[in-house]
Amino acid sequence: MGSQEVLGQAARLASSGLFLQVLFRLITFVLNAFILRFLSKEIVGVVNVRVPLGVFWSLFLGWIWLQLLEVPDPNVVPHYATGVVLFGLSAVVELLGEPFWVLAQAHMFVKLKVIAESLSVILKSVLTAFLVLWLPHWGLYIFSLAQLFYTTVLVLCYVIYFTKLLGSPESTKLQTLPVSRITDLLPNITRNGAFINWKEAKLTWSFFKQSFLKQILTEGERYVMTFLNVLNFGDQGVYDIVNNLGSLVARLIFQPIEESFYIFFAKVLERGKDATLQKQEDVAVAAAVLESLLKLALLAGLTITVFGFAYSQLALDIYGGTMLSSGSGPVLLRSYCLYVLLLAINGVTECFTFAAMSKEEVDRYNFVMLALSSSFLVLSYLLTRWCGSVGFILANCFNMGIRITQSLCFIHCYYRRSPHRPLAGLHLSPVLLGTFALSGGVTAVSEVFLCCEQGWPARLAHIAVGAFCLGATLGTAFLTETKLIHFLRTQLGVPRCTDKMT
Repeated sequence: MGSQEVLGQAARLASSGLFLQVLFRLITFVLNAFILRFLSKEIVGVVNVRVPLGVFWSLFLGWIWLQLLEVPDPNVVPHYATGVVLFGLSAVVELLGEPFWVLAQAHMFVKLKVIAESLSVILKSVLTAFLVLWLPHWGLYIFSLAQLFYTTVLVLCYVIYFTKLLGSPESTKLQTLPVSRITDLLPNITRNGAFINWKEAKLTWSFFKQSFLKQILTEGERYVMTFLNVLNFGDQGVYDIVNNLGSLVARLIFQPIEESFYIFFAKVLERGKDATLQKQEDVAVAAAVLESLLKLALLAGLTITVFGFAYSQLALDIYGGTMLSSGSGPVLLRSYCLYVLLLAINGVTECFTFAAMSKEEVDRYNFVMLALSSSFLVLSYLLTRWCGSVGFILANCFNMGIRITQSLCFIHCYYRRSPHRPLAGLHLSPVLLGTFALSGGVTAVSEVFLCCEQGWPARLAHIAVGAFCLGATLGTAFLTETKLIHFLRTQLGVPRCTDKMT
């Protein structure tokens, strides 16, 4: 398969299901905003901060949540112990569907992935809203049952699809699939009599260690909150809501791009091999794609950072009322907007780095991640003691900056002896940078005079100012970043009638 064909598949994986994903996310966004009107900050903090950590440790350390940690007041958060058990059970159910998810992701089954995940999330939100309205006294039963229902629906979608696909006459045409029946996904003995392929097991172990350390770096603040009690349950709830709201764009846009183009880079480039020793056409295509993705991530992140500062309080007031828009909520979301910029760049740089690294380089990187994980946890604790929940976001920014630096160094060394310079994607024209600065200043002044205690007419005027500045910024980007616009048109904007249920 040529690099251009792989690029086309990766582009379809990132863009074909985007409309459905945006639609489904908007539905769940509205449902979650509705649910927040009927919950206390304390129960949100327990459900979204503490209990999901019980999922992560469900097979080994789930008893910690019941025996060693502080148990919430039953009058405020009822049925805590049962909720932890049900969340752990949902983790086991989700693991059963992991082979199907990997198969769908590796072979770019776009619509299956989008529909399965979106349908399960919507049904979970609907069930949660129904139980909150009609059975509010159930407490954690509501969220644990909804989570178990979500994982069950998700796994069933994958199982039903692959069962029908592998049992149909069309399956004989899909020679690229590594399985011919569902039982092939279960543990089995290979033809040479070995139960484990040790070469693949060693690579899997390297990525497991990397994933474990990334889990600490990504969710580390939750561990600090849970084990060290630096925030009360109410503050944990506000932080988690702001965290989820701030990361909405990252999960909606950046994550699909990162996952899709990781597959592209892994298929086009030979892992662990110098760029000068590979097929130069593939190396050139990979460099051009990486440059465009870096430019796209930088522009999207800057847009969120610049406009997020002036519209954080308004967004929180619309989403969750005064519970979120008063107190630390607006400051948290403004800080998170800066973090989103770093998150966008890191997603692109790491998806290339992990696709091109050899096993030995992955192992060396794991040692760096280990040191970074330890320093991140210590920094999170110290900054939170100093400046409250904002300290978690500042620690995340520090962590993300170090990871970006590591990936940029790898990319620079990778292309050092080639004529390609993909890191040029991190350079913006002075005109565009000036437009961003002007838009940030205008919207900040607009917030002072029009938001958010002046009533809805002033709020609408504030929104209109932001829309005008956003339009001017996007127009400037369209005129100055012609190379990126060409990439988006040719790879993401061309209708493709060859899409299958992939």
